[in-house]
Amino acid sequence: MLLRIHHAAIICSDVERSRRFYTGVLGLQVIGEHFREARQSWKLDLALPDGSQIELFSFPGAPPRPSYPEAQGLRHLAFEVLDVEATKRTLEAQGVEVEPVRVDEYTGRRFVFFADPDGLPLELYEAAPPNQVD
Repeated sequence: MLLRIHHAAIICSDVERSRRFYTGVLGLQVIGEHFREARQSWKLDLALPDGSQIELFSFPGAPPRPSYPEAQGLRHLAFEVLDVEATKRTLEAQGVEVEPVRVDEYTGRRFVFFADPDGLPLELYEAAPPNQVD
């Protein structure tokens, strides 16, 4: 039986630029880093406060991810936050372009999209009020 999502794997074009973004801008913690000689590839393990992880990989010559038109497969990665507006302002103060805040028509919660340095779509999704069950 599935318990939760353990990690999401992301392939980046520049591991140092992505490290700065995911740790410096988004605040994830580095929990491991390995250079895989046989693949000429870095693997950087990053943790969120709840223990979920992002594996950040670099592969020489990896093609860019098509975002438009939207292709089949993983559409975006969403992070839960307590206050979408406040987090949006924090990102914008660090030079990140963030789309306008929208409201989920089914849950009534606010959300917003932005992109990582390689254009991967990322989302901020507001946590449910304490008395609301998803």
